[in-house]
Amino acid sequence: MPSQTPLSRLLSKEFTRALKIRVGSLASWPVRPLEWTGHTLGVECLSCSPDGTRVVTGSRDKTIRIWDVEAGAAVGEPLMGHEYMVTSVAYSPDGRYIISGSEDRTIRIWDAESGAVVSSPVEHDSLITSVAYSPDGRHFIFGSYDNTIRVWDAEAGTAVGSPLEGHTGTVSSVAYSPDGRRIISGSSSDETVRIWDAATGVAIGNPLKADEVSSVAYSPDGRRFASGSLNRTIRIWDAETGAAVGKPIEGHTDWVRSIVYSPNGRYIISASEDRTIRIWDADTGVLVGTPLKGHAGLVQCVVYSPDGRYIFSGGSDGEVRMWDAETGTPIGKPLEGHGGSLRAIAYSPDGRRIVSASNDSTTRMWDSETGDAVGPPLEGHTDQGISAAFSPDGLHVILGSYDGTIRMWDAKTGAPVGNPLLGHDSSVLSVAYSPNGRRIVSGSFDGTVRIWDAETGAAVGSPLKEHTGLVQSVAYSPDGRHISSGSTDCTIRTWDAETGAAVGEPIKRHTNWVRSIAYSPDGRHIISGCDDHNIRIWDAETGALVGNPLEGHSGLVHSVAYSPDGRYILSGSADCTIRIWSAETGAAVGSPIKGHSGWVESVSYSPDGRHIISGSGDHTIRIWDAEASTLGKPLEGHSNPVRSITHFITHSITHSPDAQDVHADLYAKTDVEGWVKDSTGALLYWVPNEYRTGLHTCALLTIPLTSNIRSVSLDFDDFAFGTSWTQISKSAPS
Repeated sequence: MPSQTPLSRLLSKEFTRALKIRVGSLASWPVRPLEWTGHTLGVECLSCSPDGTRVVTGSRDKTIRIWDVEAGAAVGEPLMGHEYMVTSVAYSPDGRYIISGSEDRTIRIWDAESGAVVSSPVEHDSLITSVAYSPDGRHFIFGSYDNTIRVWDAEAGTAVGSPLEGHTGTVSSVAYSPDGRRIISGSSSDETVRIWDAATGVAIGNPLKADEVSSVAYSPDGRRFASGSLNRTIRIWDAETGAAVGKPIEGHTDWVRSIVYSPNGRYIISASEDRTIRIWDADTGVLVGTPLKGHAGLVQCVVYSPDGRYIFSGGSDGEVRMWDAETGTPIGKPLEGHGGSLRAIAYSPDGRRIVSASNDSTTRMWDSETGDAVGPPLEGHTDQGISAAFSPDGLHVILGSYDGTIRMWDAKTGAPVGNPLLGHDSSVLSVAYSPNGRRIVSGSFDGTVRIWDAETGAAVGSPLKEHTGLVQSVAYSPDGRHISSGSTDCTIRTWDAETGAAVGEPIKRHTNWVRSIAYSPDGRHIISGCDDHNIRIWDAETGALVGNPLEGHSGLVHSVAYSPDGRYILSGSADCTIRIWSAETGAAVGSPIKGHSGWVESVSYSPDGRHIISGSGDHTIRIWDAEASTLGKPLEGHSNPVRSITHFITHSITHSPDAQDVHADLYAKTDVEGWVKDSTGALLYWVPNEYRTGLHTCALLTIPLTSNIRSVSLDFDDFAFGTSWTQISKSAPS
């Protein structure tokens, strides 16, 4: 476990002969990248549980979802019962209940643990806009389109007193003061904020003129409150006198939808239809840092975690995002930096680097762990790159370009290697290495396929000219014996990699352009993505269609890939989504992965299958958890669309420099559950999930796990294992 955790420090004193981490130890538990998808329509509201472990969201899709903050995953099934969109949600102060208001004119109370409905819904005569619990949890209030606020007994489910009347327009937002003695309400229609005595329901003072109020919030100490407005401003008020404090806070370029104070009262955060979240100094009104960007749609709601470490936001894109409140950086943000659409992305074989090419005519290298750009852009092409690939040994990167050439770079230094590969008469649309790294194959706008000597750059044989359209995708079979190509002539062709002769008849079952092809890891199948929005699986030997087309995308399929174990198929589409499919049944696995705001032009699995990378017309590269479909940090740097991406992996196991005399029987491997075993299958030790990353031992052997995080060095000098395992503790009997 991480070295600076209290439990780790305690156990290290007792277990003196435990396996020690010499290099690569985590200091603390890693923050999981989070971008949560599940709602099918916009997220209208959210609330954080008092202990900070859960977030509840309400959506236009009529459902409520509960999310585990640590896992970034939905907890249970959606809470269903509302007949129209959910406009407001709130946790009770003790965290036991969730209250929700809806445009179906009802308020529902749910058990926060089980998701079960608690009692009958509270029915109202008008649409509900906002709900809030009193600090002691005994009451809740709600605002409505009927211009009133109502107070309700949370336990009895009955109205308390008469409606709070005074607004002349829809009540947009309501909130209790921290001591529970006051209620504030804002209206976007009558453009006022009102203060009420929570016990008597009597208005305190005159209405505060505040423009079109969409959201109100008290500061934690109750001395001030703030209001957000559709006129793009935020105002701060003295809670006692009702006087405005300072000038309106300006900065948003569209409606402010939601505001909230940080738990320590130092900041105000705001969510806007300008697709940004902004953090403001609560005393001065000055913007803190830069706007937080990531949502592909309007940002509708925002909330702090109770400890103030995180910000959660919900948007019309149907996503919930999590941000680091201190740095303002998204936890799970895309990698940005290109100035145009990303045309190509690729992983290095060891998973530690990503290369990307954009129509801003730049090629960039990225650190896959940090998302940081590595060195300056790779230079040489005179036009935008379209397809990229790492050599199998990870030493080189190649890129095909609209300038009709293929160029090679040193993957470590970024220096050009040799001269451009010349021969195509037009744009090079696709490139790939042979499995042994000795050959390169390319497909071009000129309708040909060419094979090249990877060492010399010389063309091998004549161009392969059977296609009648431009060649959009090429791939080597896993055994290196065949090459396949997909074309705008709607066919897939297979070639003998040694002689260049056509193998069998072309596959002609597509009704539109073939955009992308890939072999299964065992070489038995070929998959193709097409402009008809579908993916098809073919028998690589016979060319026969296997099963039915994989249907689900609503746009052309730009890119397809197999998972390293061959169990899944990945696809990226012009509908801005990524989909995962079962390679065996063709069924969709989970919901579409959403996050990009532009066409998804390239997708790939990491070598270990744990992550997915995607490049898009929104100028970003995104890294996803392949199992949970949650987002990691985006790679930012291209200024145009990313069209191609690639992954790179090393399966070798080698001795460390100081282990020259170790017998080959000590070679080991790690199974999917983290156990390291020797060649006989005997258990050596178990590796926690957070350390299953590029692991190697200093005293015994090197085990490059197929990971993209970092190197971890283990010290075996005083490790008690095998029949002596009990000696790991200093208290163990001799």
